[in-house]
Amino acid sequence: MNLALQITILRILLIPVFIGLVIYYGESVREGAANESLRHWAAAVFGIASVSDALDGWIARRFNQITRLGTLLDPLADKLLMLAAIVTLSFTSWPQHFPLWFPVIVIFRDMASIGGAFLVDHFAGKCVVKPHWTGKVATFFQITAISWVLLDLRFVDRVWPTALATLFTVISGFIYLSDGVRQIKAAGHD
Repeated sequence: MNLALQITILRILLIPVFIGLVIYYGESVREGAANESLRHWAAAVFGIASVSDALDGWIARRFNQITRLGTLLDPLADKLLMLAAIVTLSFTSWPQHFPLWFPVIVIFRDMASIGGAFLVDHFAGKCVVKPHWTGKVATFFQITAISWVLLDLRFVDRVWPTALATLFTVISGFIYLSDGVRQIKAAGHD
C-alpha cells in the first residue's frame, strides 16, 4: 500500500472522529456549557482531512502512485467528508448551523450525480467524468462554508459562503448532467 493510498485511508478514518467531535460539541452547547476545545478539535480534524485531499493527490501524481483503489477511494473520501460535515453542522446544536436547504441541495446533487453515472455507464458503455472548474469551485466554497461554521466566524453572516457553495453546487450539477446526456447521445441512445 503506497503513501497516497495510506493518506486517503487516514482521511476516511478521520470522518467518524470529526462527526463525534461535532456531535459532542453540539451537545455541550445544548446543555449550556459549550466545550470550546471540542469545537477547536473538530475544526482541526476537518482541516487536516481537507489538506490531506490535496496532499494525497499531489503524492499520487508526483511519485506515480496512482492506483485503481486510490482512484475509487479518493473521491469517496472527499464526498463522505463533505456530506458528514454539512449534515452534522445542519442538525446539531452549534451556535451557527447551516440552513436546511444547503444539505438538501448538496445531497440531491451528489445522489443525482451517482445515479446519472450509473445511467451513463449503462447506456453509453462507460461513464467518463471530466472534472469541471465549477465542481472545484463548489468544493472550495463548501469547505469555506464548513470552516466558517466550525470556526464560528461572524464578521460576515454564514449564509453568504453557504449561498456561494450552493450556487456552484447547482451550476456544477447542471454541467455534469449535460455532460452525461451528451455521452448517452454520443452512444446513440436518444
